[in-house]
Amino acid sequence: MSKAANPSGVPLATMAVLMLAVFTVSMGFGIVLPLLPFLIERLLGAGGDAAQVSRATGLLTAIYTLALFLFAPVWGRMSDLFGRRVIMLAGLVGFGATMLVFSGIENLLGLYAERFFSGLFAAAVTPVALAVIADLAVDKEARARRLTFVSLAGISGFLSGPMIGVFMAGETISSPINSSSDGSLAIPLSATAVLALLAAAAAALIVPGPKAGAAIQQHEHHLGHKHQWLVVRLLALAFVVSAGVGVFEVGLALRGKQELGLTRTQIAMMFTECSLVMIIVQAIVFSPWIKPETTRWLIAPALAVLSAALFLMPFAYDFPLMLAGVGTVAASAGILSPILTFWISSKAGTAQGAAFGTQTAAASLGGAVGAAAGGLLFDVAFLPNASFILTAVLIALGFLLSLGLPNLLARGKPDRPVPVATLASSAGSQPKATP
Repeated sequence: MSKAANPSGVPLATMAVLMLAVFTVSMGFGIVLPLLPFLIERLLGAGGDAAQVSRATGLLTAIYTLALFLFAPVWGRMSDLFGRRVIMLAGLVGFGATMLVFSGIENLLGLYAERFFSGLFAAAVTPVALAVIADLAVDKEARARRLTFVSLAGISGFLSGPMIGVFMAGETISSPINSSSDGSLAIPLSATAVLALLAAAAAALIVPGPKAGAAIQQHEHHLGHKHQWLVVRLLALAFVVSAGVGVFEVGLALRGKQELGLTRTQIAMMFTECSLVMIIVQAIVFSPWIKPETTRWLIAPALAVLSAALFLMPFAYDFPLMLAGVGTVAASAGILSPILTFWISSKAGTAQGAAFGTQTAAASLGGAVGAAAGGLLFDVAFLPNASFILTAVLIALGFLLSLGLPNLLARGKPDRPVPVATLASSAGSQPKATP
């Protein structure tokens, strides 16, 4: 396809495959979430109680997040060295295989192992998908908007996953997981596995995959180290934002149920609102009406709004006020996520896989820490609403960290990654920075 026919540099088919891959992994995680407590309850049998089910659900979710944190940087770096396609294939095939294995597990230990390996392989997909776009996009506008499309695919997958899982599992959710009856847990899990394998087949045909390790290492040394300290600062902000969202999500469910007496439908509506608002603001922030380089001015204000919204959440005493608070938190966090992704990519040189892998790790760790803190600090006697207040303070520290970032980010032109195919063809010669 010519540049005139494809001005972004990212072919439509490649974009579709990348979005499908990220959607599938996010949907697979979302499908499991509402089904997990029922499965644990069945595996524990008559000897299990509510506390054991809650503890196991939390630990199984945490071990998935831990695997993301540990392996996303590894997969990202490997994609820099060995090419994007082979790593994405490994992630999608491995993820599909773990979902198939999930449908046959009959003990809790096996469930822990499956969640770990599922997170391990899922960690290879999103960072590599983002890195492919950074490799191919011809300019910062194209890169920013297509990075946002991938983020939207992930949010859409997570939003639709729980609904798809519950719908496909039907009323026989407590039946044996490997049951052949309609509505068993095997149906949504197997469907996710099939979708992952189909995405892998499409990626094998469409995603670029030359090996460019030597050239990438040389070029990374030339460009990546120049802005390495700035990338670390941006990664710290990604951690802070994810921690805030993690606390918010747990606190939202607990406060809605325990303090306000909201129904499950009302709580579900708030989570749906959260995802929809994030989708809308992410679609706007890198729309044709907003230049990507101006988004650096939104980081500090969005952090200030997020901090204030979290601080005020305990004062929302009815459902309409909760909806207003949810919308404010979702809008500010939704704005920050694609902006940080874009600037991390801009300052990472050609080490795009490593940068996106580290960002995924930072966000996963932040989400895990936030979720744990949201549960442990929710009902602390000596400090009411401790989870919201302390997280608001943490976000305020992030706001202080962001001061001065617009000027720092504007110094010099953002490093534009050299397309992988160009690097591959230049192996053995000294690469030059792209003006």
